Amino acid sequence: MKLKSPMEIWKYLPGTNCGECGEKTCLAFASLLKERGRVLADCKPLFADAQYAEKAKQLTDRLAPEIRAVTIGTGSKALQIGGEDVMHRHELTFFNRTALVFDVWDTLDEAALRERVRRIADWRKFYIGDFLMVDAIAIRAVSGDAQAFATCVKRVAEETDLPLVLCSLDPVVLESGLKLVADRTPLLYAATKANWQAVLNLAKSYSVPVAVFSLDFNELASLAATFASAGLTDLVLDPGMFPTGKGLAASFANFVQLRRAGIVDGNDGVAYPLLAVPMTAWLIYEQEDAIAASYWEAMLATIGIIKYADIMILHSIEPHSLISVRTLAANIYTDPRRPVSVEPGLRAVGAPTQDSPLFITTNFALTYYTVESDLSSNKIDAFLMVADTDGIGVEASVAGEQLTADKVRETLELCEAESKVTHRTLVLPGLAARLSGETEDLTGWRVLVGPRDSGRIPGWMEEHWPPESY
Repeated sequence: MKLKSPMEIWKYLPGTNCGECGEKTCLAFASLLKERGRVLADCKPLFADAQYAEKAKQLTDRLAPEIRAVTIGTGSKALQIGGEDVMHRHELTFFNRTALVFDVWDTLDEAALRERVRRIADWRKFYIGDFLMVDAIAIRAVSGDAQAFATCVKRVAEETDLPLVLCSLDPVVLESGLKLVADRTPLLYAATKANWQAVLNLAKSYSVPVAVFSLDFNELASLAATFASAGLTDLVLDPGMFPTGKGLAASFANFVQLRRAGIVDGNDGVAYPLLAVPMTAWLIYEQEDAIAASYWEAMLATIGIIKYADIMILHSIEPHSLISVRTLAANIYTDPRRPVSVEPGLRAVGAPTQDSPLFITTNFALTYYTVESDLSSNKIDAFLMVADTDGIGVEASVAGEQLTADKVRETLELCEAESKVTHRTLVLPGLAARLSGETEDLTGWRVLVGPRDSGRIPGWMEEHWPPESY
C-alpha cells in the first residue's frame, strides 16, 4: 500500500525531530518526501540505527513511485523516465517529462549522419526563461548489417554525449553497436516474442535497459514478466502506435489501459515506462508529402505526450514540428500547483543610467520575460523591478492582492531602487493603474501608469519619458 499523505509517512520516521535532514521536524521532512523535494536517504538515523531498519525497508517500498523509474544514459544528460504516481497531473503532478528521441540511421553517408546528429544535439529554443532541448538520439539499423550499424553507432557517439537508443530486432546487429557504447547505458529497442531470449541475454550481460514490444496487451505483459523473473526490471513497454484509423484508436486505448493497470489497479507486472513511436506516420504519408508526414507525426506525438508516453521516437527535426511537440511537453509537465516564476529583484535591461525609467512587474515568468523582451528588443535601457507576487501575473495579482501599494513599497526598499535612479519615478503596469494613487502616498515616489500591453512601451516612452518636471 502506497503512502498518500505526510502524516502517513511521518509514522515511519524516527519522530525525534533531530534536524539531521536539515528540516526542523520529521513532519516537515515527511511533507517534502511526499512532494519529492527530499530523498529518504537524507534521514540519516533511519538507516544508521538498527531499531528503524524495518521501518526504513517499509518506507522505501511504500514511497516508490507506482510506475518504475528507468534511467537511460549517464552523466549530466542521463534521462529518467517513468516514476509517475498519478493518472492526471492535477491529482499531484507529473514528475519526469516525456523524453523526445530523434532518429538517425545507418544508411546515411558519414557527412549527412554527422550533420544530422549535430542538428539534433544543438537544437534549442528559448521559452519562459529556459532553453528547450531534445533528449536523446535513436540509431536505427536500416541496413540490417552489423558492421554498418556498429560504424554508425561509433560516429554518433563521437559527435554527442546525448543518451542513445539502439534500434534493431536482430540481436547480432544490436550487440555490434552495444559493445561500443555499453558504458553509456543505452536503451535497447526492442525485445519481441521472436527475439526475447537473445535480447534478454544482451541486456543482462551489458547491464542496460531494454524496450519490450508487442501489439497484444497480454503478450506484452507476459514478456515483461519473463524479463522481470530473470532479474531485469529496467524495462520500457512499447504497445505500438498505429498512425491512422481504428489502429490509432486501439493504440490510444492500449496506452491508457497500461498506465491505468500500473497506477489504479496496482499491476506491478506492467508498471513500467511506456514508449511511443510517432514516426510511424512517415510510413503512411512520406510518399505523399513530407510536410504532411511531419504534421501527422506531431499529431501522434501530441497524443503520446498527453496520454502517458514516457519516451517517444520521432523523425522530423523541422521547426514547425519540433517546436510544437517540445513546447507541449514542457507545458504538460509543468507542475500545475506552482506557477512558473522568476526570482524577485532588480534587473538592468540594456545599459541603464540613473536617468533611465524604472518599471515594475510581477514574478510570473511569462509576464517577466514578455516585458523584458519588449524592452530589450526595442533597445530601451531601463531598470525592471520584479515584485514577488507568488508567481501570479499583473491583473490577477492586483485582484488577489498579491500586488499592492505596500508590496510595491517593500520591493522598492528591498531593491534599493532609490540608489539606482535620481528621478524617483516609478512606472506601474497599466493593469495595475488603480494602485497608482495609494502607491504615491505610501512611497513618496511619483507614479506613472504605463500601457496595459508592454509591447506598447516604445510609443508610451515617446509621450511620457522623461517626465515633464524631470
